[in-house]
Amino acid sequence: MTTGHPELISAISSEIVQNGPIPFVRFMERALYHPQFGYYMRQPDSAEHERIGWSGDFYTSSDVDPILGRALAAQARQMDHLVGCPTPFTIVEMGAGKGLLARDCLAAIYAEQDDFASRVRYVLIERSPAMRSLQGQNLAPWLSKPGLITWLEGLEGLAPESVTGLFLSNELIDAFPVHRIQVKDGRTEELYVDYRDGHFVDCLKPLSTDALAQYLEHLNAVWPEGYRTEVNLLAMDWMAQVARRMDCGFVLTIDYGHTAQDLYGPERKDGTFLCYSQQRTNEDPLIRVGEQDMTAHVDFSSLAAVGETQGLHVTGFTNQMSFLMGLGAEEMIGELEPESPEFYAAIQLLKPDGMGSTFKVLVQHKGISRPELDGLKFKPFFGSALAVGANG
Repeated sequence: MTTGHPELISAISSEIVQNGPIPFVRFMERALYHPQFGYYMRQPDSAEHERIGWSGDFYTSSDVDPILGRALAAQARQMDHLVGCPTPFTIVEMGAGKGLLARDCLAAIYAEQDDFASRVRYVLIERSPAMRSLQGQNLAPWLSKPGLITWLEGLEGLAPESVTGLFLSNELIDAFPVHRIQVKDGRTEELYVDYRDGHFVDCLKPLSTDALAQYLEHLNAVWPEGYRTEVNLLAMDWMAQVARRMDCGFVLTIDYGHTAQDLYGPERKDGTFLCYSQQRTNEDPLIRVGEQDMTAHVDFSSLAAVGETQGLHVTGFTNQMSFLMGLGAEEMIGELEPESPEFYAAIQLLKPDGMGSTFKVLVQHKGISRPELDGLKFKPFFGSALAVGANG
């Protein structure tokens, strides 16, 4: 029998029994975001471990050390100067996890007690009640400041061209539901999920949407027999929505991923899809349904291209190590006690063979002419890979 959250398994299997096999993207959406039983949407019960953190299924950069939040605060302060408006500077963070990045960023901003600190507003976009609860706990010291922090359930809560400031996300897009495709008998088909004899099983069927077919046609890639990969159409829709809500400012996206040329190269014949449970990875999403995370690497080329169509120009593309170094991370680490746990934790964010290179940073801008940012001072070898429209 399939293992996982019983009510979630029942909900998904009932849909399949009633309507037939569903595209994997639908299965992933239900497994992670079912309103009642989805992995991200429900509170862990007493028998479950926490989702995010050192003792959870996975951890993020903000779980490692406050340096990322401090660096983002410094970058936001410089962005505010480039925007040049004596109005509220709004930081919008979508998918803020436990709220640790917001906590660390606000602590660094308020440490200065300057004009910028007095004008900052922080908006968290979060549809998960479980995550909202954790965010509220970690941001408790800031909730007494009138108007500083607000929550919205989705992007629709922001009016078009209403944001002046920074739209931030950290490890958000990798958890968007993805289409999974595979080359079989020379044709590109889509992975579906069926339910047979008490088990979820894979099957291949024709592509489910015209949008997916158009994306693959535009990609114009030639793949060998058996090649499998993922396509994140929701990420492109998301970027278009973000761009339309930005009046003047920046969009900063941190995640693990690649340019399209790298992501869809012939050497990645098995794709990048992974599941996470208790710090271990596996490639089987049809087990522990609703009790493990699912991710796929991000196609940053598509995000940049969609942004351009909405007037959001590429400011720069770098990795986390270069971004943090440009914002003074080495000096921040130098303030720590050598050999201390905090010292070693901070080093993890910069390791060139780990989080420092795995995580990429895409910065885009709108309403500003040729901005130069400290976080983009150091250019890794791939830094010009998204040069289309740079400095628009």
